[in-house]
Formats: sequence, C-alpha cells, structure tokens
Amino acid sequence: MKFLKQPALLILASFLLQGSIFYADASGRPAPLDWSEVNELLPRFSTFTVEDVETGKKFKVQRRAGSRHADVQPLTAKDTAVMKEIYDGKWSWRRRAIIVKSGKLRIAASMHGMPHGAGALANNFPGHFCIHFNGSTTHRRDEMDLSHKLMILKSAGELEAYTGNAGPEEAASAFIAGLKQQDEDIAGMLSLQKLPWKKILPAIENVQLESASGGFSMEEKQNQLVDVSVEVDWYIKNEGKRHYKGKIEMIKISAFDGWKVNAQKFLEENRLFER
Repeated sequence: MKFLKQPALLILASFLLQGSIFYADASGRPAPLDWSEVNELLPRFSTFTVEDVETGKKFKVQRRAGSRHADVQPLTAKDTAVMKEIYDGKWSWRRRAIIVKSGKLRIAASMHGMPHGAGALANNFPGHFCIHFNGSTTHRRDEMDLSHKLMILKSAGELEAYTGNAGPEEAASAFIAGLKQQDEDIAGMLSLQKLPWKKILPAIENVQLESASGGFSMEEKQNQLVDVSVEVDWYIKNEGKRHYKGKIEMIKISAFDGWKVNAQKFLEENRLFER
C-alpha cells in the first residue's frame, strides 16, 4: 500500500555512492521505503540502528523474524536500557516515529515499545518488538495501522502535508490516534486551538475509535464546518473506561486550509479539558 505522495521537490532518489545504495528524499530526510523493499534490504538476522525522532536517542537491534513487518530485538542489554529510556522507563504499546539506519540507508519507520512473544538474545528484553514501514501491516489486519502510518509520515517529514490534504473523517481519526499515542505533534497539528497537551495527554492511557463517519457530499465538504459522528472508548488514568458517542466539529479556516478539530469543544464534552 502506497500512502505518500511524491511531488517534484520530494522525489525519492537512489544514488550509487562508493558501491552502496543511499536512500533519501530531495531534502535528505529519511525515505518512507515500502515494506517489500525493506524486507529485502534488511533481511532476517541483519543488525541496524534505530534513532528516536523526538529524543535523538539511538540503539542497535537485530531483526529476528516478521513477514508483514520487522520483528526485532535490542542487540544488547545496553541497547535495551536506551530503548526503555525512550519510553520513560516503562514498556508501552505507544507508537513512536523512528529512523532506521544501516550503512547509508535512512528509512522512515515506526516502532512500539512492548516486549512480547519469543526472544533469543541475552539482552534483558523479554521477547521482541515490532518496527513498521510504509505498507507494513499488523497480524490482525491487511491494511496499515493508522498510528504507525502517522509516525512514518512524521519521520519522513510528510505529516503536515498528509493532514493538510485529509478529508474531515480522516483528520478526525488521525486526531484521535494522536491522543491515543500521546503525541503532541499530531494532536497539535490537527487542533483548531493551542491547548496544554503536556497536561491533557498523560491522563489518556488508551483510546479505541470504534467508528468515525460523515459520508459527506462534495457540496458539504465545500462548507467550512461539518460534524463527524464518532464512537470512542476512552481509558482514563485513575478512572478506567469511559464511552462517548457524539460528534467532532471539524472546521476549515479557509478553503485553502486543511480540516481542523474543534479540540477544545470535543475534549470538554469528554471531560478531558477545563478552561
């Protein structure tokens, strides 16, 4: 599945440099290579470096398995310690934008931070974790996980372009995914208002978006205000599960701008923000 557009200024290029292949886009940002290609470039038992986009911290991993994405393990106990630091000392299913580096390869990718399944290395990591690339899928679905997709876009520097061109339902779904991953960049980029995300996001332990629908006609989309019907299960710190069925108000500041979420109204309705 291809999800990234390739305008003239951002054409992905391959250059032969000193007998090896270098992948980057026209600006030198990591390239969102398709999983089918990465699967060949980084075969089973290959080792490579993972760099966390937000913190810049790096650790080495070895690919152990995976047919739909890469199942990997930190290479040593030291690498495990760095990875755990990235997740603030607590293993988590939260997705993070990363850059995969191997030789001259710089690939936009996404990882989660939860050990699971089998592990074979002596590295203090009880299992393996998953790295997703453009076109990767989970074991349960045949399409890309939205949160992984957004993190790959973030790594590749394409998140703003994606959100700017998204329809109202897509933008609303991406906003919920940003809340789920506690990602200030995604939530802030799609929010109409500037909100104190550092205060809001830690309370949201998990979110399950059951549905997001609008079924808008072209004429309705030309309006600058529409409602997207959503059904959401929240998992709130020190409270537990909370269900919401209602609407997200989507607004365009102008015909040339992308859809924004009236985040203040939505979060107030869900008792997640108070003015």
